[in-house]
Amino acid sequence: MSTSTESGISEKDPLASVLEQRRDADQRIVEVEAATVKCVIFAIDDRLFAFPGGNVAEILPLTTIHFVPGCPSSLEGVINVRGDITSVIRLGDLLGCAHAPDSRRAAILLGQSRGTDDVPMRSGLRVDRVEDVLDIIEESIRPPTDTLPEQLRGLATGIFQHHGQAVIALDLERLFQDYRCALR
Repeated sequence: MSTSTESGISEKDPLASVLEQRRDADQRIVEVEAATVKCVIFAIDDRLFAFPGGNVAEILPLTTIHFVPGCPSSLEGVINVRGDITSVIRLGDLLGCAHAPDSRRAAILLGQSRGTDDVPMRSGLRVDRVEDVLDIIEESIRPPTDTLPEQLRGLATGIFQHHGQAVIALDLERLFQDYRCALR
């Protein structure tokens, strides 16, 4: 649709012009193959962390955790997962972060690792909330900084941005290994 001006030169309808610009923009989009890693992003209080998706077998809603006497304070207790008894670790205690007060959004990540000496480890990891599960472009993950708290330095594998907030990527294998060593 065109309109005429006094000079006799036709101008495009403003709507047609906008649609043409969008069509041109869509044609300029280039598909790029980039290596990605699936991550489970979660929060402990107001800090965001992530585990590789391959280390998280399942995300469970917070359920009744049964206290086990004589366990370290970081081991909150055990839960029943379809007939299997699984320990639940307060992840914030291991990372030096205080947990937010209990909320409906709290969750348990069923973490699993290959373990050392071919002894796999599986445990529930209590988090305040799960933010997202998504593929992160590997190039967007930067090396961890020296300014991280000491408890996080050995566990952090990188840092990336999610909705404008820094997310610390963690090594679950190392976390479980360190936890086992601390219990000995």
